[in-house]
Amino acid sequence: IVRSSQCVTDTRQPLLGDVTLALGPWGPGQSLSLQAHRARCGCMRARACSSPVELEMQFQRILDDPSPPQPGEEKLAALTAGGRVEWAQARQAYFSSGKNKASLDAIERAAFFVALDEEAHCYNPEDEASLSLYGKALLHGNCYNRWFDKSFTLISFKNGQLGLNTEHAWADAPIIGHLWEFVVGTDTFHLGYTETGHCLGKPNSTLAPPQRLQWDIPEQCQAVIERSYQVARALADDVELCCFQFLPFGKGLIKKCRTSPDAFVQIALQLAHFRDKGKFCLTYEASMTRMFREGRTETVRSCTSESTAFVQAMMEGSHMKADLQDLFRKAAQKHQNMYRLAMTGAGIDRHLFCLYLVSKYLGVSSPFLAEVLSEPWRLSTSQIPQSQIRMFDPDQYPNHLGAGGGFGPVADDGYGVSYMIAGENTIFFHVSSKFSSSETNAQRFGNHIRQALLDIAGLFQVPKADR
Repeated sequence: IVRSSQCVTDTRQPLLGDVTLALGPWGPGQSLSLQAHRARCGCMRARACSSPVELEMQFQRILDDPSPPQPGEEKLAALTAGGRVEWAQARQAYFSSGKNKASLDAIERAAFFVALDEEAHCYNPEDEASLSLYGKALLHGNCYNRWFDKSFTLISFKNGQLGLNTEHAWADAPIIGHLWEFVVGTDTFHLGYTETGHCLGKPNSTLAPPQRLQWDIPEQCQAVIERSYQVARALADDVELCCFQFLPFGKGLIKKCRTSPDAFVQIALQLAHFRDKGKFCLTYEASMTRMFREGRTETVRSCTSESTAFVQAMMEGSHMKADLQDLFRKAAQKHQNMYRLAMTGAGIDRHLFCLYLVSKYLGVSSPFLAEVLSEPWRLSTSQIPQSQIRMFDPDQYPNHLGAGGGFGPVADDGYGVSYMIAGENTIFFHVSSKFSSSETNAQRFGNHIRQALLDIAGLFQVPKADR
């Protein structure tokens, strides 16, 4: 892996031969941002747009441009969503010289990609499905209006709602969460708009318009693009995403149960999973290791003997409440200890991964590593951080809370669950699965999560907020 010094502006580049990820840097003289609208690509100098009102003017120029996409341009970005070998071959055959290379270079050296979507999405509390549709649109769009090789794509929907699609290799959720909190806080509480909804200030009308990228894409390449699109479309259509806001309580009530909010949610996920599938499974929770230089994550294996004992007691239905409380506290304490160990470099899985790398380097076969590293994570979970920079009080401005982010399932017959404990009174969940699996259903699992949270809270007889 070749890394630049500014990962946030990197681009993945598919290479032939070894499975390699090459990340191209963004130079100081190449301060570009990319726009895509109606399947057309263009670029503009970000430094020439020093104010929001000038950016608005440039975006409006793009929206007002009636020209159609060039041949092969409409679904061009699907190359970044399909197979990497096919993309590498197409890149070498059709994008290594001439105007195609120049235009591809402009995209890959851009600071980031901006998608001006023609659809409208937003979260309507009266229509819970709206949040799931919003999330699906951000996760993959129509499979050709995102440049998936960029570190992130900033997405603006027709109604002005925003979101991000982020490539995971360069960073973890706290980085993007930090960035997004700054964007939302600055936009809402510092920049402001006119009464008619326009940016404040007067634009520079002499500013050079965005530059339309030029392509010469032959029919053979168009066929490759279409095949990549079909692959990506099949993958996207198989993802079921259920996003919801849990309103009965948040970390305020959980703290009254004298346990950590993360442990509370993780044990609830174990109870929900057993109710959903009738069995336990290997569970992944991401823990940050950022107290170490260049630290990323360690795994917390949340399905423990203590958590399974609590779940089994809950399922039996014959235990006294005091006994269930005791079992829950033991499970929560075990989880907190494991999380602490993971954060401080005393976890398990990154050490196993290092042993695996050494074994490959030495050419040593390890049956133990082969077995343990091939076990599927049928429940992959992550807590999304929030309020890292405290630009506003989420309890005072609940309507300005974001819903966090989500991801797809790691195993074909598993679930992906991300959650954001967003203040004292609410928790957001993103639950994903695959339609092709007969064992999973994201909507069903989401309902089990809701009930598990309520049932555990009921053990402690803490009055829930009337919401």
